[in-house]
Amino acid sequence: MSNHDLPTPDADRTSRLRDALLVAAFTADGLLELLGAPAYAALARGETVPALRATRGDAPLETLVRLFLLQTPVPVDRARAALPVEDCVSGGWLVRHGDEVRATVDVRPYGGPEGQDWWIVSDLGCAVGGAGGIGTAGAEAADVTGVDRSRLVLGVGGASTTLAGLTVRTPVGRALDLGTGSGIQALHASRHVTRVTATDVNQRALGFAGLTLALSGAPAADLREGSLFEPIGADETYDLIVSNPPFVISPGARLTYRDGGMGGDDLCRTLVQKAASHLADGGYLQLLANWQHVEGEDWRERLSSWVPAGCDAWIVQREVQDVAQYAELWLRDAGDHRASPAEYAARYDAWLEEFAARRTKAVGLGWITLRKSGTARPSVIAEEWPHPVEQPLGETVRAHFERQDFLRATDDAALLESRFRLADEVLQEQVGLPGAEDPEHVVLRQNRGMRRATKVDTVGAGFAGVCDGTLSAGRILDAIAQLLGEDQVVLRDRTPESIRLLVEQGFLEPVSERGREDGDSTDSRG
Repeated sequence: MSNHDLPTPDADRTSRLRDALLVAAFTADGLLELLGAPAYAALARGETVPALRATRGDAPLETLVRLFLLQTPVPVDRARAALPVEDCVSGGWLVRHGDEVRATVDVRPYGGPEGQDWWIVSDLGCAVGGAGGIGTAGAEAADVTGVDRSRLVLGVGGASTTLAGLTVRTPVGRALDLGTGSGIQALHASRHVTRVTATDVNQRALGFAGLTLALSGAPAADLREGSLFEPIGADETYDLIVSNPPFVISPGARLTYRDGGMGGDDLCRTLVQKAASHLADGGYLQLLANWQHVEGEDWRERLSSWVPAGCDAWIVQREVQDVAQYAELWLRDAGDHRASPAEYAARYDAWLEEFAARRTKAVGLGWITLRKSGTARPSVIAEEWPHPVEQPLGETVRAHFERQDFLRATDDAALLESRFRLADEVLQEQVGLPGAEDPEHVVLRQNRGMRRATKVDTVGAGFAGVCDGTLSAGRILDAIAQLLGEDQVVLRDRTPESIRLLVEQGFLEPVSERGREDGDSTDSRG
């Protein structure tokens, strides 16, 4: 299937199709109500049998599920009860065979962050699960329409929603969705960005992204074909660059949606290193990435060396897989486990040979955020965090870099003059043997955002507990010193490092003088 075989982005036809989908409740909420939670979750995993059982009737919503999600042909008369069939056939959304119609693309309902009803358009059978997740019906349809398997365009998966949740959503003028695929990141950006540019090396992906935006009622994006920053002018800058790139570290470039064609993790490194020249001052680059754990090298130092001058960075490793585990994951993604044993073994061996040649002992999976701060003393933090987090994290990411600005600009004397507030939903836990007079240690734990936990001593626990934005850090420490019978000067000298750590990790939030005055004013009116 070429771009010419995709549905046409005719505005009137697309609008009528969208209206029909809404009338039939072909939405994320409508699907959940029809299918029930178990079948809905199974469909998200690419398993269709529960949904087939739940759509045996002839209601319009059941018809749409069978057409667009299960790739099952339905009688024309039944389709007419749900859709403007002639419009859809003329526009290329459906194809007719005798007394039946079938879908040419996968149309998946997707709930926006503020309750919007959106739809993601992708290749048949590719809404989730990668190329290896194509079901029998989807694979047959793909063969009929002539889709080049290497050029498949996927819909919404876990990576897509993870990146969408991570993205800073500050209203800005210009954003770039690099490697747009089916357009989900561009769709999210359309809510808070004046002008969205979307690029992809796969021309078919640009066609799908345009359909996703049009069917969801979002403004059209500036769609450009090319790899990485090739389609972007040398003087073009963006307030936000977001990318779910083809980051898989593989021995070839078989599948465009996942294999970038560069050796090792060079694609992600190149993207990070070249981003600074296309970021406006204060702008963010946010991407998902895989990176090599190279024999004899610290992965934190290796990735930190990617960060361009004048940029702060926050690199979070969410998972580590050994090379065999990683190869098996992506062999299955491509459907290679269905090949002959000899062919599968040869492809498996090629992956391991590639890793051995590059001295790669494991692969890290995570996310990278850059902010163009222009500072000569950048904050570059690379950390491992495999624990559960609370999405969306966009505001957590923004606040992280704001705190780095504060810490960089504040020496210890100014720190002690500053006021802090304990972050929302931070709990204190005391850990020790039952019946013991004093705990062995005290733990502060976040129930929001990154959900961090950190050990603190008696002074740290007491300090955090008092921070409500009214007293300076120095005055709180003086009071603690008096209570504990410690020397005030000594306590002031040894505590700033601990305060900085609590600020850096988000347990304490600096309170600006302006914010404090506003708070005081509000209190006085109450």
